[in-house]
Amino acid sequence: MGMVKQLPYQWIAGITPCPKGWLIVPARLAGVTVVVEDCEVVKSLIEVVDYRPKFDAAAINIPMGFHDLPEPHGECENEARTMVGWPRRVAIRPIPSRAALRTTTKSAARGLEPWLTNDDLRRFRWLREAERTFQPFHQRNFFSANPELSYTLLNEDRPLTTSPFHQDGVVERMHLVRNKLPGVEDIMMRTPPAGAGQFHVVQAAGLLWTARRAVGRAINRLPIDPSWDESGLRVELVR
Repeated sequence: MGMVKQLPYQWIAGITPCPKGWLIVPARLAGVTVVVEDCEVVKSLIEVVDYRPKFDAAAINIPMGFHDLPEPHGECENEARTMVGWPRRVAIRPIPSRAALRTTTKSAARGLEPWLTNDDLRRFRWLREAERTFQPFHQRNFFSANPELSYTLLNEDRPLTTSPFHQDGVVERMHLVRNKLPGVEDIMMRTPPAGAGQFHVVQAAGLLWTARRAVGRAINRLPIDPSWDESGLRVELVR
């Protein structure tokens, strides 16, 4: 049997949903140097988890574990909102249950989870993909994260007051990334690949910091002692 060739670097990525599927910002990590590759959009989450070379660590902006039935409070989301602070805490949405994701109509989903907004329901296409695709072994290399958590940590745990939808927010996040991962900010200035916008690139670039921490075993889990769903997946966010 042939030996698997060891790459001279570690392969990390920040990943976020986008209109045409999933935006991947991959990077090579050699020592302390991060070299960002061209970002790309793939159509399905299966293409993300089967990406080659295999990611040593990837931070993805989607839940991986889901409670089977509606829960009155989401511990990991509440902790994340507290860390992110006002006004960006609104960007961390509650995680719906598997039962809600498996409904066939919006009214049925809202019957189970009355808090669901129209924006939440639009995210169901990606949430359902995650619910169908992720298995416990994926959590060895993929980590459920949120860009707002990443950028708050990059900002030394001080809340950001700008939005990534506005130019001042893009500039602020670019400066934060430049301080910790020099060169990564360049990806934010390039023309986004078809099917994604600058907002998605900014989000995924921030997630690279979390992937960098994950490959170095330096992540923080929210909550510290996460619960496990009936599929064996941790219900958590990391930063």
